[in-house]
Amino acid sequence: MKVVILAGGLGTRISEESHLRPKPMIEIGNRPILWHIMKLYGHHGLNEFVICCGYRGFMIKEYFANYFLHMSDATINLSNNQIDFHNPSAEPWKVTLVDTGETTQTGGRIKRIKPYLDDGPFCLTYGDGVSDVDITALIKHHQSEKTEATMTAVQPAGRFGALVIQENRIASFQEKPKGDSQWINGGFMVCEPSILNRLADDETVFERESLEGLARDRQLAIWKHYGYWMAMDTLRDKKKLEDLWSSNQAPWKVWS
Repeated sequence: MKVVILAGGLGTRISEESHLRPKPMIEIGNRPILWHIMKLYGHHGLNEFVICCGYRGFMIKEYFANYFLHMSDATINLSNNQIDFHNPSAEPWKVTLVDTGETTQTGGRIKRIKPYLDDGPFCLTYGDGVSDVDITALIKHHQSEKTEATMTAVQPAGRFGALVIQENRIASFQEKPKGDSQWINGGFMVCEPSILNRLADDETVFERESLEGLARDRQLAIWKHYGYWMAMDTLRDKKKLEDLWSSNQAPWKVWS
């Protein structure tokens, strides 16, 4: 099963970083967040990726084109342009990088990569969120539901602490509880190829026309994930993820 990753947006809410590079290339622990997402899928045996590039997509292409160099020590002989790699480290990944346009909407990006998909189901997610979601169990759930698509639903933590007030007094304080009990789209989807028929053109917003249509037709199943999930929307989010990684407490690091 192939994994499609949407990696072409502008990332305006984290413009401090994204004005220099595409959001999926923003680093957590000296590795792009895109790498972290791919490592999760690789842990579950999914090693074929189709990356929907857009804004500054050439940087994503250059990263993977030089992946062996990024992951290894090297001696470069400038006299003959020979490179000797030391302690080489690579992944068993096959990565297809597709320029889907700088201004194309999410649905349009998926439509553009149709020639690179097989006839069977595929995984789909965003290039800015990490999780410890059980991809294997998600796929099995999708197969049992027999719907066109299955979405992972999550309950993100709130940004602020919550106060429980009784009779004009604070009875308790809860540090950043789970949001407002609402479930949201956490990405990490499994889709049948039939969803491509719901994508009209570059202006199609997958989260609007497509997902809403699937929901109306009762063709969108839900996989509730109670574990860790976090989207890197702001610089604050990046710092939190960086702190977790540097302290060896990253919940999304399920690989060894």
